[in-house]
Amino acid sequence: MLTLVLSAAFAYAFFVAFMFFAQRSMLFPGATMDAGPVPERPPWGAHVSLATGDGETLDALYAAADKGRPTAIYFHGNADSILNLGFLANAFAQRDIGLLAISYRGYGGSSGSPSEPGLVADGLAAWDWLAQGHNGPVILIGQSLGSAVAVAVAADRESAGVVLISAPDSVLALAQTHYPYLPISPLIRDPFRSDRRIVDVDEPKLFLHGDRDTVVPLRHGRALYELAPEPKQIKVLPGTGHNDLWNLKTLETVADFIEAAAANAG
Repeated sequence: MLTLVLSAAFAYAFFVAFMFFAQRSMLFPGATMDAGPVPERPPWGAHVSLATGDGETLDALYAAADKGRPTAIYFHGNADSILNLGFLANAFAQRDIGLLAISYRGYGGSSGSPSEPGLVADGLAAWDWLAQGHNGPVILIGQSLGSAVAVAVAADRESAGVVLISAPDSVLALAQTHYPYLPISPLIRDPFRSDRRIVDVDEPKLFLHGDRDTVVPLRHGRALYELAPEPKQIKVLPGTGHNDLWNLKTLETVADFIEAAAANAG
C-alpha cells in the first residue's frame, strides 16, 4: 500500500512539474505553430512594423479609415492569427471603420516570446503607434485571451470604447475551472487578472459571449461584466460557442457599438 501511495504521489508531482513547464506553450499555442513565412501581400490591409517599449518588433496589419473616422485595435485569441481577420476588416470597411491588428510577440512575423507582461507591452505599443498618426476615435476589441490585453490597455490608455468577446475574468480563474486538481494559484506564470484591471476601465463597454462556450464558460464572462464599472452592456449570443459567434448580426452589433461610442467621444 505504501508503495502505491508513493508511486501515485510521484506521478502527481511529475505531472504538476510537467504542466508548470508546459504552461506557456499551452497558453500561447499560436506562437508554437509553424505558420510559414509572412505573406508579402496580406489578405487584407497593409503590413506595418511596430516597435515595443522593451525592444521587440511586431508585425501588424492596418486598414486605415478616413480622417476623423473610428479605428478599432483588435487583439486576437491565443491560437489565432491576424491573417484570419479579412471578414472583420471587410465588414468594418463598409462602415468606414479602420482596423489595426497586431501579431503578438512570438507569433507570426513578430520577434520575442509571449508572456503576460509582453502581450500587455504589445497592446500598448499598438495604441501608441496608432495615436501618432490617427486623429479619430479608437476602439479596443479583444477576443478570448485578447480580451485580457484589451482590458490592460484600456486601464492604461484612453479610448472611446471597449468590446470584450468571450472574455474570461482571469486566466487564473479559467485554469482553475479546467484543472481543479492542480495547484494553479502558486504555479501560474501569466494569470491575466482582468478582474483586477477592469475596475479602471471607465469607457463604454460591450461584452459578447456565447451561451454554449465550453472554452471560456459564460459564467466567467458574466463575472467580469459584474465587476466592470458603468457604462456597460452584455449580449449573450444564443446557440454559439467559443469559435462560432461571428456572423452578420454579431458584426453589425460590434459596428453599431463602435459608431455610437465614437459619436459620444466626439
